[in-house]
Amino acid sequence: MTERHVPAAVPRRPGPGRGAVRARGPGRFRDGAQDHRRTVRNTLLATTTLLLTGAAWIGVTGLLARSELIAAQQDLSTLRRSVGPMAASGAVPASSSQRQQAALSAAAHAARAHWLTTGPAWYTAAQLPFLGGPVRTVRGATYAADRLAGDVLAPLARILPQPTPGSHGNGMSEALTALQQHGPDLARAARVATQVQVDVHGLPRSTWLPTADRARAGLAQQIDRLAPVMTEASLAARVLPPMLGAHGERRYFLAFQNLAEARGTGGLPGAFAVLRADGGHLSFERFGNNTEMETAKADVDLGAEFANRYRGSDPIHVWANSNMSPHFPYAARIWASAWHEHTGEHVDGVIAVDPVTLSRLLRVTGPARTADGTELTADNVVDLTERASYAVYDDIARRKTFFVDAARAAAGQLMTAIDDQRLLPGLLVAMNDAQRDGRLKVWSAHAAEQRLLESRPYSGTLPDTPGPFAGLVVNNAAGSKLDYYLDRSLVWEAGDCVGDEHAVTVTVSLTNRAPAFGLPGYVTLREDHPPYPTHPGDNRLLVSYYAGAGATFTGAVLDGRPAQVTPGVERGHSVFTLDLELPAGSHRTLVLHLLEPHADGAPTVLRQPLVTPLLATLKPGSACHV
Repeated sequence: MTERHVPAAVPRRPGPGRGAVRARGPGRFRDGAQDHRRTVRNTLLATTTLLLTGAAWIGVTGLLARSELIAAQQDLSTLRRSVGPMAASGAVPASSSQRQQAALSAAAHAARAHWLTTGPAWYTAAQLPFLGGPVRTVRGATYAADRLAGDVLAPLARILPQPTPGSHGNGMSEALTALQQHGPDLARAARVATQVQVDVHGLPRSTWLPTADRARAGLAQQIDRLAPVMTEASLAARVLPPMLGAHGERRYFLAFQNLAEARGTGGLPGAFAVLRADGGHLSFERFGNNTEMETAKADVDLGAEFANRYRGSDPIHVWANSNMSPHFPYAARIWASAWHEHTGEHVDGVIAVDPVTLSRLLRVTGPARTADGTELTADNVVDLTERASYAVYDDIARRKTFFVDAARAAAGQLMTAIDDQRLLPGLLVAMNDAQRDGRLKVWSAHAAEQRLLESRPYSGTLPDTPGPFAGLVVNNAAGSKLDYYLDRSLVWEAGDCVGDEHAVTVTVSLTNRAPAFGLPGYVTLREDHPPYPTHPGDNRLLVSYYAGAGATFTGAVLDGRPAQVTPGVERGHSVFTLDLELPAGSHRTLVLHLLEPHADGAPTVLRQPLVTPLLATLKPGSACHV
């Protein structure tokens, strides 16, 4: 056979086939991993840069927003001073345009602060768990400040009119016109203030940034003060125009309560006046004293509960007892009816003030002088009418004449000040302080107006709604004028639960600071003629404690010994009364033990306005569960 020659195999160049892939596979995997790491690294770098940029943006804009809020606060301080104590004294008069300028400037700064805390960075940061708490707080705070300055304070600053250069004008009449014009704005502002109050209290209270927490707490405190003021302003825009005679002449019976002899609404109704209102113009038509009203007999039905509660005292027919109840509408209806029976004239409402109210008004208006030249000032009017005059005038008729002269002088000074637009803001502040303390009370004979008034503090309404309640009311039972020297304190403490009720301990302390010597006989007289011996300066009080609805009595101790109290009911409140002799210089302590069904929180406190304010201490307990 012929041998075939087979050529030697020639090595083939590696191509793009499978052999190439197998040959270079490990290097390709390494390149892919590097690309992935590079992508992750770049993503992390970009994210970190974005976060740092966002944090820097939040930090810078946060500082700028803080500066804007500080500027807004300075404007608001200027606005507040224009109607505060300095303006009230007349030392720093501020025009309406100045108030509006301050309000508009505050609104502009607050709006910029809000704008600086909006946008993607702030929104995204606010959504972060834990870390976003302060951001949400700051965003919410600037938004609240923006709404308050722009939608609440600006309308409020526009209410008082601009004084005419060279003329004081009729401040009350023009303020009344402004109230009518801006009533809808005030109602809208009140709604905004209430909503902002809810929003602020909904912000995080405790975050990792104490500065933000303090800012929220401060803002909450401010709005808690402002929201009620706006509610009052909105209500005033509805009721003041008709009450001040915008739609026709009005007349009011004005009682000056003598705090030296305590009564449920404050003090004995002494001097009085008839106030006329016509188109915002106020004037006094008549002045008198309680001697004139002692023969007037009211004709009014206050219900079986009232008749049973005050059986024996006859408030409807005995002028000196007409305001024993702390529920002012009762006294107002009695006084209005008695005036009608006495004169045949109807009044459109009743107003009550006391010497402390006069003191606050005189601090704005300046001193007044009586017919005999006596100067009444903010510093002396309380002492002069409640203490010193009893020593100066030993004749009862002359002293009563002095009380009427003092009321007439203070009223005349007030009428002059009301027409001065520069003083009107200070007068409004003084009257607001008086009504807040229960020293200025108002009742309207017009049912629609009274329904609006009765929920406000100045209505003097004893609330009849369920809930914890603590009210200490004293009525002078001696016929003396010793309550100028009376100190009162009350401690309310919720203890253990008994089923769904709280065991409540109430400690009432009363101190008679009257001196045993040197007081005029009319101050220390005892018209009650007790069957036991007494000494000058000894006092006697009917001490009534008003508990919450449905409260039951379990025991009482007077100065460490068991005591008997008389139970009663008034406007749903359980009432426990003790007839108490209070010798001169003595201190007596009454402890009441009660079971209250609605005592889970702090009680509403009834503060009877006397010369020395009530000192109240509240110690609420936790909720009871069955």
